Amino acid sequence: MIPRVIVYDAVSLDGRTIGLDVDKELYNEIASKWDLDAVLMGSNTVLAELNAKPGEVRGEGKKPQIDPEDERPLLVVPDSRGQIRVWDEVRAMPYFRDILVLCSRSTPQEYLNFLEERYVKHMVIGYQEVDLGAALNELNVQFGVKSLRVDSGGVLNGVIFREGLVDEVNVLIHPELVGGKSSSSIFPASELNPSGGSKVQLVLVHVENLKTNFVWLQYRVFK
Repeated sequence: MIPRVIVYDAVSLDGRTIGLDVDKELYNEIASKWDLDAVLMGSNTVLAELNAKPGEVRGEGKKPQIDPEDERPLLVVPDSRGQIRVWDEVRAMPYFRDILVLCSRSTPQEYLNFLEERYVKHMVIGYQEVDLGAALNELNVQFGVKSLRVDSGGVLNGVIFREGLVDEVNVLIHPELVGGKSSSSIFPASELNPSGGSKVQLVLVHVENLKTNFVWLQYRVFK
């Protein structure tokens, strides 16, 4: 069984995800409202959060002390190209109890060895790229994940939409107009509908004004 998947993003009024001043306190406050078992975060998002370059090695790879009673969500990161090598800093984030890296059969053995040496749990699932559908199913079977939030950039969002895995979309609209000619958006993809149609139908289930001029929109994906 595939977990319930919630996509959550912060955007400007003109739909930009890059260039806006994200209110992280408000963003995290809304994120805490969901009782989730895991958070799926793209590798580029992790690198940007920690101001790290792809392949940059930082930290000593300390063995973590995992508390079985810890109720924080599991952090799940697809990284079949082996870009993230700052796992000590990822573990230092206060939001997660542990880490699981999703790799594919194309992932270099050297990176799999690196993860072993750094005590980072990982799963090889998929051939050239991570098979997200199969990975979500394994998350449910092996780790008991019933619900999951996607906290990522537009590339990963587009992939999971094309595979028909999304159940809910949440958008925190910031009172800003970023402008510019950048193509950054929440879902940059040629097609989002897995059935081949041009649109994904949504049903509005919640709208709320927050703080000063921020708006939280919550939609259910019509399947």
